[in-house]
Order: sequence, then C-alpha cells, then structure tokens
Amino acid sequence: MAAGGGTKAIVAALVANLSIAAAKFVAWAFSGSSSMLAEAVHSLADSGNQGLLLLGGKRAQRAATKEHPFGYGRERYVYAFLVSIVLFSVGGLFAVYEGYHKIEDPHEIEHWYWPVGVLVFAIIAESFSFRTAIKETNEVRGSQGWWEFIRRAKAPELPVILLEDLGALIGLVLALFGVGIAILTGNGVWDGIGTLCIGALLLLIAAVLALETKSLLLGEGAADADVEKIHAALEAGEDVDEVIHMKTLYLGPDELLVAAKIALGGEDTMAAVARAIDEAEARVREAVPVARVIYLEPDLLRYPSPN
Repeated sequence: MAAGGGTKAIVAALVANLSIAAAKFVAWAFSGSSSMLAEAVHSLADSGNQGLLLLGGKRAQRAATKEHPFGYGRERYVYAFLVSIVLFSVGGLFAVYEGYHKIEDPHEIEHWYWPVGVLVFAIIAESFSFRTAIKETNEVRGSQGWWEFIRRAKAPELPVILLEDLGALIGLVLALFGVGIAILTGNGVWDGIGTLCIGALLLLIAAVLALETKSLLLGEGAADADVEKIHAALEAGEDVDEVIHMKTLYLGPDELLVAAKIALGGEDTMAAVARAIDEAEARVREAVPVARVIYLEPDLLRYPSPN
C-alpha cells in the first residue's frame, strides 16, 4: 500500500480484533451477556473492515487500462465506503436490535468473571492497536489537529482505523459498565442498555465515515495550501506571465491531477512554449510531489485575469 495508507495499523487492528472476537464469543457463550454478543459481532465486523481496507489497497495498485486510463487509485475510497456500510449494518444495527431484545427480556448474567475478564483483555489489546494507529498517524498528519486530519486526509485507511479503534475502546467501556451494573444489581436490563449505547456509538461512527468517504468518492481537489504552492510554482518561471485558471482533482490518495491554462509570451516559438511547459511541470512536481498528472494549456492573456 502506498505511503499514508497505514498498513501496519490495519494489520495490528486485524490481529487484535480477530483474537478479541474469539474471546468475546466464548464469554458470551458462558455468560449469556447481550453486551458481549454485541461486542463480539462488533469485533468480527471490524475484522472484516480491515480485510476490506487491505483488499482495497491491493486492488488500487493495478496498472491503468483503456477503460480506466487514470488507474484504480480511487478503489481505496470505494472499499473505505464499504467499511462504513458494514460497520453500520452489521455492527450498529445488530447491537441496537440485541439491546432492545435484552431490555424486553432481561435475565441475569451467569459466570460473570468471563465477560469481565474478556472485556479487560479486550481493552488492553485494543489500546495497543489504537497506539499503533496514533503512531502512524502522527508520522503523516503534520501540524493538523486530529479532527482536521480525519476530515482532510486523502488516504482513507488511517482515519477509518482511528475511528474504529476509538469506537471499539469506548464500546468496551460501555460494555464493561453495562455488565458491571447488571452484575451488581442483578438486573439484566443494564446489560441491554449498555448494548444499546454500543449500537448508537457504532451508528454515529458509521455516519461520519460514510460522509467523509462519500466526499472522496465524488472527487476532492487539493488543499488550499497545495493550491497556493502549485499556483506559485507555475508563475515562478520567467516564461509564464500568469495562471489564467486552474483546477485540481485527486485521482487517488497518492495521485493529484492538475489542469491549468497559463499565459505565455505572444512572441514565443513552439520550442520555447514546449520548454516553458516542461519547466512549469517540473516546478509543480517539486513543490507538490503528489501532483503526478499535469495538463497545461498555453494561451495569451487577452484580458485581466479574475484571479
């Protein structure tokens, strides 16, 4: 997977979630806790999500074809969107259903040490996974705040893993709270309430992921800072009088398309125009390395530019 994809964080989350899911299913079988069942399905859904992210990263590396001349970079966005749907349908809705069912038909938790022990183990394992995601994110987010990084990141994997791990940790605390109160009071309704809270949390995270990945699928341009760098790089050459207009579009997390009309001297020869365009492209790639597909149209500045 390309840089910024967070492969290590995805693999760490996958290993953690598979082991946690197995432990939660065992704890549910012995205790009958609906919170444990909801958390087990949550971990299983998360494992599937990480598998989808890895598959999307692999398929995005395919070479361009006649049908897809700009390559398959956006396939990473498609799989990230599928992750939000899986988290919504499998994790969130199941937890809401199970919580409602448990509140309607409550029963005491048996062998309480199973769910409590597994939840403590899961919190520790998820903390290590979350720590890996934070470490990888810190290497790429720069001076951005956490919410800004989630909103603005063009590579979808790390924001997805961050939100998944954060949701998993909060969900485990909610499950521990519900199970603990149910054990102390002998009232299984609290177990159902904890399960409902887990479902609401998953639905919220799924909605955020769906909105962000939908925006990436529709096509986003470069950040304002990168647009300014590209604009300055184009006008830095002596042969370029001005940028008349410019558009950018991410073809994938690691590939930015730049299309611009630039004003050149009216007396330039074809050789001079070709040289000016080549030099302008080189300056843009140096200023913003992710700008890999560049189309520049030479023109004359016939009227004052609106910029």
